[in-house]
Amino acid sequence: MDILETLKTLWTDSGFQSFFVDGGWKNLVMIVISCVLLYLGIKKKFEPLLLVGIAFGCLLVNISNFGPGSTDALYHPELWDAFLDKSSPDYHSYGAIMANNPGLLDILYIGVKAGIYPSLIFMGVGAMTDFGPLIANP
Repeated sequence: MDILETLKTLWTDSGFQSFFVDGGWKNLVMIVISCVLLYLGIKKKFEPLLLVGIAFGCLLVNISNFGPGSTDALYHPELWDAFLDKSSPDYHSYGAIMANNPGLLDILYIGVKAGIYPSLIFMGVGAMTDFGPLIANP
């Protein structure tokens, strides 16, 4: 097997090629910014509750630059187009999205559409609340 052909296949199949075509450099810049925000949130402890979440979301959105129809993408917009199309048999069917090899962002977006995250955020903020001063001085 030819080494140059193997390297070319690795380059095209790995996703790094997408950073250098059609404005992919913008995704690379945003990945660097998200890494800086992660560093500030984790290592320097600058508002970690905000920065880690923002940076992680920024990293997830910009790391998947695969085209529509890709089987290994993090997000499949064509699945959500069928989800919103009233003439489609998959109209408002989360099961159809889960049956079609969803990516990580597809699965997370189901939590957004189903309204699961507000209750999780409410419970998380409640669990982080310090009731020590209230208990000390009733």
